[in-house]
This record gives sequence, C-alpha cells and structure tokens, in this order.
Amino acid sequence: MASTRQPTRPQPTGRRPAPRSVPALPILGYAAAVYVLFLAVLGYAIGFFAGAGVPTGIDEGTPSAWPLAVAVDLLLLLLFAVQHSVMARPWFKRRWTRLVPAPAERSTFVLCASLLLALLFWQWRPVGGTVWHLSGPAAVVVLGGYAIGWVVAVGSTFMINHFDLFGLRQAYLYARGAAYRPPPFTERALYRWVRHPLMAGFVIVFWAAPVMTAGHLLFAVAATGYILLGIRFEERDARRDLGEAYRAYQRRVPALMPAVWPRPRRRTPSQGENAA
Repeated sequence: MASTRQPTRPQPTGRRPAPRSVPALPILGYAAAVYVLFLAVLGYAIGFFAGAGVPTGIDEGTPSAWPLAVAVDLLLLLLFAVQHSVMARPWFKRRWTRLVPAPAERSTFVLCASLLLALLFWQWRPVGGTVWHLSGPAAVVVLGGYAIGWVVAVGSTFMINHFDLFGLRQAYLYARGAAYRPPPFTERALYRWVRHPLMAGFVIVFWAAPVMTAGHLLFAVAATGYILLGIRFEERDARRDLGEAYRAYQRRVPALMPAVWPRPRRRTPSQGENAA
C-alpha cells in the first residue's frame, strides 16, 4: 500500500549513472530496511481491515465520541493522501532530490507512506453503528472477495516492476554503478483488462467486509474517493508523457472494472494499415 502510482512514463533514451556522492552500501541497506518495514505494514493492513490476527482492527481501538472519532480518522486519511500526492509529483521530486540522494528517493517515499499507514492503524478510532452484517455462506463469499482483492493488488505490482515500485531496483542499480531507466509503459496481464489493477484490488479490499461498520464505511468511502481523484492526476501525467499511445489505451481499456467484452485493439499505420 505504499504506492498508488504505476510507472507509466516512457523510458529515457539514456541516463548517466548517479555520481557516487553517497556510498552505495548504505543506500542499498536503507532500501532493504524500508522494504522490510513496508512488508510488515502490509501484513498488518491485511489483518487490520479483516479485523483478525492483529492487536487492533478497524473496528477496535480507543473509544471516542463519534464527532471526535470521525475528525481523527479523517485527519489520518488526509495526512496519508497529502503525503502520497505531493511526494509523487515531479516538481516535488526535483526539489526533494537536492536533499535526498536520487537512488533513495523512491525508498524515502515508501518509508513515509509506511510510517503514515502505521500511524493510521495505531490511532484509528472506531465509529459505532452497523451498515450490514453478513453471516454464513454470504460472509464466506465476501471474505473470498477480500482475499482476491489482496491478490490482485499485490500481484499487479509484479506485472510492472515490483522492486522498482518499492525502491529496491533503484538502489541496486546505483550499487552496481548502472544507469537507471524507469520501467516502460506496459499492457500485459491484468493491465490488458483494467488500467489500474493495483487500485482496483484496493477498492475490493476496502469494501469486501462481512461486517461493515460506520467507521469501516468512512474509510472505504474516503479511500475510494481518493483513489478516483488520484487516477485523474496520474492519467493526466500519463497523457502528457505518452501522448496518443496512452489516450488509445484509455479508449480501449476501462480504468477499474473490466469490460465484459474487451475492446479490440485498433490497427495503426505502424501495424500495416494505410501503409504507403
């Protein structure tokens, strides 16, 4: 959950290796430590939303009057949204890498996101009231959907470049003295069916709850709204960077929910149509 942004930027024609102003081993160790922290937070998140296997789930925690609980919860969500949005912007990265070594920039993003998620899990206040309560086979089906949501979310990161997404690849290339190139735009596996399978998986996770309390609903609505807003900014950047290739992808592939019948890929002059 440390990232909501898939690498859709085109590969540069070339980028020189980062100067070794910082020793490579500390950068690599830092990236590895951040990744381990991210895995721990991810594991806690799985139990947090399910309300099982962790000390405090989304419907547990410090009791508070509902106005205070809602205010605290929204503040925690806002902190995460601001960090995720601001630190992902190109203008912030250009300024941030004057202070943080470029090979550690992505790991620092993941670190900040992981710490804010840990803060959210720690300080989340339950809000009473039950929206729905499923039991029996219906609850089993919903829990199955919850598991599928996590498989889709985590699995989609390996369909692009999992280790680039979480900062390990950048540190590894720096340690080797190799030039870094971001992963190219991809349209394979789940990305052939939806443009944002990572986000689709998270939406399933947020809503697949056999017991939906008011607090859980607050999280699901706010997080889904942030995802929809974030997709608009991501796709604006992707259209700017990739041009017509991404616009054609948008026309052909739905954003979050797969179409029953995939739209056929349009032939272009480069594929032989209208060739001279």
